[in-house]
Amino acid sequence: MHPHAYLFLTQPEVRFLEAAAERLIPADELGPGACDAGVASFIDGQLASPWGMHGRQYRTGPWHEGTPQQGFQSRLVPQEIYRLGIREIDQHCVAAHGKRFDLLPVAVQDELLRAMERDALPLPSLSSGLFFTLLFRNTMEGFFADPMYGGNRDKVGWRLIGFPGVAASNYVEHLAQHNVRYEVEPVSILDIEAQRAKVDSQGYARHVLRRVDPAQ
Repeated sequence: MHPHAYLFLTQPEVRFLEAAAERLIPADELGPGACDAGVASFIDGQLASPWGMHGRQYRTGPWHEGTPQQGFQSRLVPQEIYRLGIREIDQHCVAAHGKRFDLLPVAVQDELLRAMERDALPLPSLSSGLFFTLLFRNTMEGFFADPMYGGNRDKVGWRLIGFPGVAASNYVEHLAQHNVRYEVEPVSILDIEAQRAKVDSQGYARHVLRRVDPAQ
């Protein structure tokens, strides 16, 4: 478990999230996975924010069954989905396998996640498909969002896909450079705030292009 002052999640919930997110984006020869990228820290920060309680949404009924085209329709807010979902999934794991989710072999974890994705894991209080959808979305966000939100540590997600980060002020300098891969050190909002990145007179990032052989 990464050292972090968690604002909403309990330690058992963090252990679950780190294990589950790591199966969605595992570490491999291409780079770190979700755990090292701080996805659990990102999710914790979001749950502790107004988003975690759907603070800006109308939350008084009447409640009707929605359609997939209408998007999120649950009465539960994200805080409740995570708290109930993790507890009930762990209870299922203990009853069926004798261990919490984070202690199970990865093959069993993968099987459980696939069942949740199909909404085929019965839970007492909520749909496992709803839980998986939120977990998957938040894991992707935590891996690829700007590091200022607590995830994407060391910009591992951006490095993986070659994303340069904050838009550069000097992009016009590269327009005429054909067949040259645009490879730069990614620049985050945090880099600019901490004065770790080159900026122009107006504070916009200046990307430094690394020369790369086009044949590579």
